[in-house]
Amino acid sequence: MSDRQAAKATSATQPEANPLRRQPVQQRSAQRVERMLDASAELIEEMGYEALTTTLIAKRAGVAVGSLYQFFPDKRAVVQALTQRNLERFMAAVSERLDGVDHQHWWDIVDSLLDIYLQMHREVPGFSKVHFGDVVDQRLLDDRRDNNRVIADSLTGLLAARLDLPTESIALPIATAVETADGLLNLAFRRQPDGDPEVVAETKYLLKGYLASRLGD
Repeated sequence: MSDRQAAKATSATQPEANPLRRQPVQQRSAQRVERMLDASAELIEEMGYEALTTTLIAKRAGVAVGSLYQFFPDKRAVVQALTQRNLERFMAAVSERLDGVDHQHWWDIVDSLLDIYLQMHREVPGFSKVHFGDVVDQRLLDDRRDNNRVIADSLTGLLAARLDLPTESIALPIATAVETADGLLNLAFRRQPDGDPEVVAETKYLLKGYLASRLGD
């Protein structure tokens, strides 16, 4: 499958919800919006989502509150945009990692996906507190689908394109794997802030066996 087809397959599953009141047109405005997202991520890391306010975001970003409201109606919209940015970065990292693994083996892909997620949890400000949005809203990424469905659909589109597999044959196994990983990784993070390595290893083992049974070795 061509790069153009792969991009089309992936973009078709991305969230369509737009938290921005208006799109920044000038580079200066785009940079200001990025500063707001970075500021919200830092503040979430420090105090959590509940204590977050638009005033605090604007102050940390070095902009007037009125400037923030030009782009976002409330703090939820800011965090929605932040979460969508995290998903975009996750998918970009997954795509890049898939270029360097042996696609003949599902276990290499499972390792790559979970390792990227764990790295984001440990290194990306605010990610450990909101992940892909469930703490805020089960449908934060897209008001038509729950957050895990958005992730599963995005991965299905990417893997179907990269591995030349029919979408309909892998959609349900990928969705099941995402739900399973979500539950087990939550357990890993409850046990240890950076993720209990034993639970992570068990998660990889379980998902590899499941995907191999559903999609073949």
